[in-house]
Amino acid sequence: PPPLQGGGAAAVPEPGARQHPAHETAAQRYSARLLQAGYEPESPRLDLAIHPTCCLLELSSVVLLAGVGVQMDRLRRASADGLTYKVSVGARTPSDFLILPGFIDFIADEVDLTSALTRKITLKTPLISSPMDTVTEADMAIAMALMGGIGFIHHNCTPEFQANEVRKVKASTRPVPSKMPPGSPHLRGTMGSKLVGIVTSRDIDFLAEKDHTTLLSEVMTPRIELVVAPAGVTLKEANEILQRSKKGKLPIVNDRDELVAIIARTDLKKNRDYPLASKDSQKQLLCGAAVGTREDDKYRLDLLTQAGVDVIVLDSSQGNSVYQIAMVHYIKQKYPHLQVIGGNVVTAAQAKNLIDAGVDGLRVGMGCGSICITQEGGPWPLEPPQGWKPGCAGGGSSSQKRYFSEGDKVKIAQGVSGSIQDKGSIQKFVPYLIAGIQHGCQDIGARSLSVLRSMMYSGELKFEKRTMSAQIEGGVHGLHSYEKRLY
Repeated sequence: PPPLQGGGAAAVPEPGARQHPAHETAAQRYSARLLQAGYEPESPRLDLAIHPTCCLLELSSVVLLAGVGVQMDRLRRASADGLTYKVSVGARTPSDFLILPGFIDFIADEVDLTSALTRKITLKTPLISSPMDTVTEADMAIAMALMGGIGFIHHNCTPEFQANEVRKVKASTRPVPSKMPPGSPHLRGTMGSKLVGIVTSRDIDFLAEKDHTTLLSEVMTPRIELVVAPAGVTLKEANEILQRSKKGKLPIVNDRDELVAIIARTDLKKNRDYPLASKDSQKQLLCGAAVGTREDDKYRLDLLTQAGVDVIVLDSSQGNSVYQIAMVHYIKQKYPHLQVIGGNVVTAAQAKNLIDAGVDGLRVGMGCGSICITQEGGPWPLEPPQGWKPGCAGGGSSSQKRYFSEGDKVKIAQGVSGSIQDKGSIQKFVPYLIAGIQHGCQDIGARSLSVLRSMMYSGELKFEKRTMSAQIEGGVHGLHSYEKRLY
């Protein structure tokens, strides 16, 4: 019989059944020969680490969203063209497989890369920067959020420093703080009080040090000279007012002339220049942060929530421990609306324990990355003792908390220190990655990552296992020298 419609697994012909050769697939003919010889037909295996809920696959300093779910039922046969998705035992890398091309009837720019980060947070770009001290602080987190991803602030620092980095990210789209700087007894400066004037950087940039005691009321632009808009104004109307007035800030006041909001020209320019930006309900950039599972991390967690963090990742190389589960319970009890990502995990059993504990997402991968040596074995505990907070990737971090168990007499490193060549501006590199993912989805015939996952589960997505010689042949070879430019 012909293969199932929709790319399903092909049926194996009964022994002795006659078929027209033109109607047989290569897989069917191969299976028939095995049956005639008295062997059971082999079932090709595709080894992928598949875990429930939204998963993160770490790619060095950048994390790619997978967002796949568990499908433990096995597809028994090869399809007409290549292998279908299947859970199996063993280890493979992305280089071991190719995804076979599909039918193209759309352009690459139309590919929708929207992905779920957690149960409640969705990103328009499936890219995340890792919580490593050489990778993500405020500047990187702002850049990632503006381009549709998100950054996770590392915790190889004091709780106060980490919370302040989160605060910088959240304030980056709020040009004027809710409270005016201290120094003037004449201005209360709180949002919701009567508007008496405005002070911007251009008013104080050139003040000499001797003028730092000057009252704000002496340098501000008074209310009578301000251009304001009434509460209820639309964003389009506010934009038109700013264009006509050529002002940088537009205060929004109610009928009692009280300040209820403020719109900045820089915000409007960011909305135009970064249409994919990841923002919360208050139109501030999304920001994540990492914490451990020690008792003092609860204080760190309190400061992060006060700073406005949107999602927490529990930073451990092995997440299936009583300590991480206890921390998940604590967070969900004290901050039930805070999104929590657990991990790291590589097995369904690990994932199930964390999902049952209440995590909103999973971080996948143990020992992956060019500088991580977690998989080398040795006296590495499968369930870390309290205080063990090794990282999944190093990146030059010198924090003892991240690499070693501080209470142990013998310390086991799980990463190496090294150097890599700088890839240039993140403003150029991320668009390059986005375009690459879109073109890949176009070749496959998937208009979105959601469609791609559906194709995987239905069997429509086909894989081809590559030998080592095929991998060499498929790469750059046979040249005396060459140069590869990313962008």
